[in-house]
Amino acid sequence: MTDVVNRRTYRSQVRKEQAERTRAAILHAARDLLTTEGYGVPVSQIARRAGVAVDTVYASVGRKPELVLAVIDTVLGTSEQPIPAEQRDYVIALRAAATAREKIRIYAQALGRLLPVVAPLQEALREAGRTDEACAEVWSRLDERRAGNMLLFAADLRATGELRADLDDQAVADLVWSTNSAEHYAVLMRRGWTAGQFAEHLQDVWIRALVVPEAWGDAS
Repeated sequence: MTDVVNRRTYRSQVRKEQAERTRAAILHAARDLLTTEGYGVPVSQIARRAGVAVDTVYASVGRKPELVLAVIDTVLGTSEQPIPAEQRDYVIALRAAATAREKIRIYAQALGRLLPVVAPLQEALREAGRTDEACAEVWSRLDERRAGNMLLFAADLRATGELRADLDDQAVADLVWSTNSAEHYAVLMRRGWTAGQFAEHLQDVWIRALVVPEAWGDAS
Protein backbone atom coordinates (compact mmCIF):
# COMPACT_ATOMS: atom_id res chain seq x y z
CA MET A 1 0.00 0.00 0.00
CA THR A 2 2.85 2.37 0.83
CA ASP A 3 4.43 1.74 -2.60
CA VAL A 4 1.16 2.63 -4.33
CA VAL A 5 0.89 5.89 -2.38
CA ASN A 6 4.51 6.73 -3.15
CA ARG A 7 3.98 6.08 -6.87
CA ARG A 8 0.90 8.27 -6.89
CA THR A 9 2.77 11.04 -5.07
CA TYR A 10 5.66 10.74 -7.51
CA ARG A 11 3.36 10.90 -10.56
CA SER A 12 1.54 13.87 -9.07
CA GLN A 13 4.83 15.71 -8.51
CA VAL A 14 5.97 14.92 -12.05
CA ARG A 15 2.71 16.27 -13.49
CA LYS A 16 3.00 19.40 -11.36
CA GLU A 17 6.57 20.07 -12.51
CA GLN A 18 5.59 19.46 -16.13
CA ALA A 19 2.67 21.89 -15.80
CA GLU A 20 4.98 24.52 -14.30
CA ARG A 21 7.45 24.09 -17.17
CA THR A 22 4.64 24.41 -19.70
CA ARG A 23 3.31 27.55 -18.06
CA ALA A 24 6.80 29.06 -17.93
CA ALA A 25 7.31 28.35 -21.65
CA ILE A 26 3.97 29.97 -22.49
CA LEU A 27 4.70 33.07 -20.40
CA HIS A 28 8.18 33.37 -21.91
CA ALA A 29 6.78 33.17 -25.44
CA ALA A 30 3.95 35.58 -24.62
CA ARG A 31 6.31 38.09 -23.09
CA ASP A 32 8.65 37.96 -26.09
CA LEU A 33 5.85 38.43 -28.60
CA LEU A 34 3.48 40.78 -26.79
CA THR A 35 6.20 43.20 -25.70
CA THR A 36 7.79 43.37 -29.14
CA GLU A 37 4.87 42.98 -31.56
CA GLY A 38 2.02 44.30 -29.41
CA TYR A 39 -1.41 43.20 -28.32
CA GLY A 40 -2.42 42.10 -31.81
CA VAL A 41 -0.26 38.97 -31.69
CA PRO A 42 -2.58 35.95 -32.11
CA VAL A 43 -2.68 33.43 -29.28
CA SER A 44 -1.95 30.76 -31.92
CA GLN A 45 1.42 32.43 -32.59
CA ILE A 46 2.22 32.42 -28.88
CA ALA A 47 1.27 28.76 -28.69
CA ARG A 48 3.55 27.90 -31.61
CA ARG A 49 6.45 29.78 -30.05
CA ALA A 50 5.89 27.87 -26.78
CA GLY A 51 5.51 24.55 -28.56
CA VAL A 52 2.03 23.85 -27.24
CA ALA A 53 -1.57 23.80 -28.45
CA VAL A 54 -3.79 26.88 -28.14
CA ASP A 55 -6.03 24.99 -25.72
CA THR A 56 -2.98 24.40 -23.53
CA VAL A 57 -2.38 28.15 -23.37
CA TYR A 58 -5.96 28.67 -22.25
CA ALA A 59 -5.80 25.88 -19.67
CA SER A 60 -2.41 26.92 -18.28
CA VAL A 61 -2.72 30.72 -18.18
CA GLY A 62 -6.09 31.77 -19.55
CA ARG A 63 -7.58 33.62 -22.49
CA LYS A 64 -5.77 36.55 -24.05
CA PRO A 65 -6.71 39.18 -21.43
CA GLU A 66 -5.39 36.95 -18.64
CA LEU A 67 -2.31 36.21 -20.70
CA VAL A 68 -1.63 39.92 -21.14
CA LEU A 69 -2.09 40.52 -17.41
CA ALA A 70 0.36 37.71 -16.60
CA VAL A 71 2.92 39.25 -18.97
CA ILE A 72 2.46 42.68 -17.37
CA ASP A 73 3.10 41.11 -13.97
CA THR A 74 6.25 39.32 -15.12
CA VAL A 75 7.61 42.60 -16.52
CA LEU A 76 6.75 44.52 -13.34
CA GLY A 77 8.36 41.81 -11.23
CA THR A 78 11.38 41.40 -13.55
CA SER A 79 10.76 37.68 -13.18
CA GLU A 80 9.81 34.64 -15.25
CA GLN A 81 6.56 34.25 -13.31
CA PRO A 82 4.07 36.84 -11.99
CA ILE A 83 4.93 37.77 -8.41
CA PRO A 84 3.09 39.86 -5.78
CA ALA A 85 3.85 43.59 -5.75
CA GLU A 86 5.56 43.41 -2.36
CA GLN A 87 8.16 41.00 -3.80
CA ARG A 88 9.22 43.25 -6.69
CA ASP A 89 12.78 44.56 -6.44
CA TYR A 90 11.88 48.24 -6.61
CA VAL A 91 9.16 47.85 -3.96
CA ILE A 92 11.62 46.18 -1.60
CA ALA A 93 14.12 48.99 -2.26
CA LEU A 94 11.67 51.84 -1.74
CA ARG A 95 10.34 50.33 1.48
CA ALA A 96 13.90 50.12 2.78
CA ALA A 97 14.59 53.78 1.94
CA ALA A 98 14.54 56.18 4.88
CA THR A 99 13.12 59.36 3.35
CA ALA A 100 10.04 60.19 1.32
CA ARG A 101 12.19 61.83 -1.32
CA GLU A 102 14.30 58.68 -1.76
CA LYS A 103 11.23 56.42 -1.88
CA ILE A 104 9.73 58.63 -4.57
CA ARG A 105 12.97 58.65 -6.55
CA ILE A 106 13.20 54.85 -6.52
CA TYR A 107 9.59 54.41 -7.60
CA ALA A 108 9.71 57.08 -10.32
CA GLN A 109 12.89 55.62 -11.82
CA ALA A 110 11.38 52.12 -11.79
CA LEU A 111 8.37 53.43 -13.70
CA GLY A 112 10.68 55.05 -16.22
CA ARG A 113 12.08 51.58 -16.94
CA LEU A 114 8.84 49.62 -16.80
CA LEU A 115 6.16 51.78 -18.39
CA PRO A 116 7.67 51.76 -21.90
CA VAL A 117 6.97 48.00 -21.88
CA VAL A 118 3.75 47.66 -19.89
CA ALA A 119 1.89 50.88 -20.76
CA PRO A 120 1.16 49.85 -24.38
CA LEU A 121 -0.29 46.56 -23.12
CA GLN A 122 -2.37 48.33 -20.48
CA GLU A 123 -3.68 50.78 -23.05
CA ALA A 124 -4.45 47.94 -25.48
CA LEU A 125 -6.46 46.17 -22.79
CA ARG A 126 -8.36 49.35 -22.03
CA GLU A 127 -9.14 49.96 -25.70
CA ALA A 128 -10.16 46.35 -26.30
CA GLY A 129 -12.41 46.60 -23.26
CA ARG A 130 -14.67 48.99 -25.16
CA THR A 131 -16.08 46.02 -27.07
CA ASP A 132 -14.78 42.96 -25.18
CA GLU A 133 -16.22 42.29 -21.74
CA ALA A 134 -13.35 39.99 -20.69
CA CYS A 135 -10.76 42.65 -21.54
CA ALA A 136 -12.78 45.28 -19.68
CA GLU A 137 -12.94 43.06 -16.59
CA VAL A 138 -9.19 42.37 -16.57
CA TRP A 139 -8.33 46.02 -17.18
CA SER A 140 -10.64 47.11 -14.35
CA ARG A 141 -9.09 44.54 -12.03
CA LEU A 142 -5.60 45.76 -12.93
CA ASP A 143 -6.61 49.39 -12.43
CA GLU A 144 -8.18 48.75 -9.02
CA ARG A 145 -5.21 46.65 -7.93
CA ARG A 146 -2.91 49.52 -8.86
CA ALA A 147 -5.08 51.91 -6.83
CA GLY A 148 -4.79 49.63 -3.82
CA ASN A 149 -1.03 49.46 -4.19
CA MET A 150 -0.88 53.26 -4.27
CA LEU A 151 -2.59 53.33 -0.88
CA LEU A 152 0.20 51.12 0.45
CA PHE A 153 2.75 53.48 -1.11
CA ALA A 154 1.02 56.45 0.52
CA ALA A 155 1.16 54.74 3.91
CA ASP A 156 4.84 53.99 3.40
CA LEU A 157 5.51 57.65 2.57
CA ARG A 158 3.44 58.72 5.59
CA ALA A 159 5.67 56.67 7.89
CA THR A 160 8.62 58.97 7.08
CA GLY A 161 6.83 61.90 8.75
CA GLU A 162 7.56 64.03 5.67
CA LEU A 163 4.18 64.15 3.94
CA ARG A 164 1.95 67.21 4.01
CA ALA A 165 -0.45 67.00 6.95
CA ASP A 166 -3.34 68.46 4.94
CA LEU A 167 -3.41 65.45 2.58
CA ASP A 168 -4.79 62.11 3.76
CA ASP A 169 -3.50 58.81 2.39
CA GLN A 170 -6.36 58.51 -0.11
CA ALA A 171 -5.55 61.91 -1.61
CA VAL A 172 -1.87 60.96 -1.83
CA ALA A 173 -2.69 57.60 -3.41
CA ASP A 174 -5.08 59.14 -5.95
CA LEU A 175 -2.53 61.71 -7.08
CA VAL A 176 0.15 59.06 -7.55
CA TRP A 177 -2.33 56.66 -9.20
CA SER A 178 -3.48 59.25 -11.73
CA THR A 179 -0.05 60.56 -12.68
CA ASN A 180 1.65 57.17 -13.08
CA SER A 181 -1.13 55.75 -15.24
CA ALA A 182 -0.59 54.34 -18.70
CA GLU A 183 -2.93 57.05 -20.03
CA HIS A 184 -0.80 59.87 -18.60
CA TYR A 185 2.36 58.20 -19.88
CA ALA A 186 0.89 57.75 -23.37
CA VAL A 187 -0.22 61.38 -23.60
CA LEU A 188 3.26 62.69 -22.79
CA MET A 189 4.93 60.20 -25.15
CA ARG A 190 2.76 61.64 -27.92
CA ARG A 191 4.26 65.03 -27.09
CA GLY A 192 7.74 63.65 -27.70
CA TRP A 193 8.80 62.97 -24.12
CA THR A 194 11.29 60.24 -23.28
CA ALA A 195 10.80 57.65 -20.55
CA GLY A 196 13.60 59.31 -18.60
CA GLN A 197 11.87 62.68 -18.78
CA PHE A 198 8.65 61.06 -17.60
CA ALA A 199 10.42 59.56 -14.56
CA GLU A 200 11.93 62.95 -13.68
CA HIS A 201 8.52 64.57 -14.11
CA LEU A 202 6.90 62.11 -11.69
CA GLN A 203 9.65 62.60 -9.15
CA ASP A 204 9.40 66.39 -9.32
CA VAL A 205 5.58 66.49 -9.19
CA TRP A 206 5.28 64.01 -6.33
CA ILE A 207 7.93 65.69 -4.20
CA ARG A 208 6.50 69.17 -4.69
CA ALA A 209 2.87 68.12 -4.32
CA LEU A 210 3.16 65.62 -1.46
CA VAL A 211 6.26 66.30 0.64
CA VAL A 212 6.72 69.14 3.12
CA PRO A 213 9.04 71.79 1.61
CA GLU A 214 11.78 71.34 4.19
CA ALA A 215 12.26 67.75 2.94
CA TRP A 216 12.45 68.66 -0.77
CA GLY A 217 16.23 68.66 -0.94
CA ASP A 218 17.47 69.60 -4.44
CA ALA A 219 13.93 69.38 -5.83
CA SER A 220 13.44 72.98 -4.66
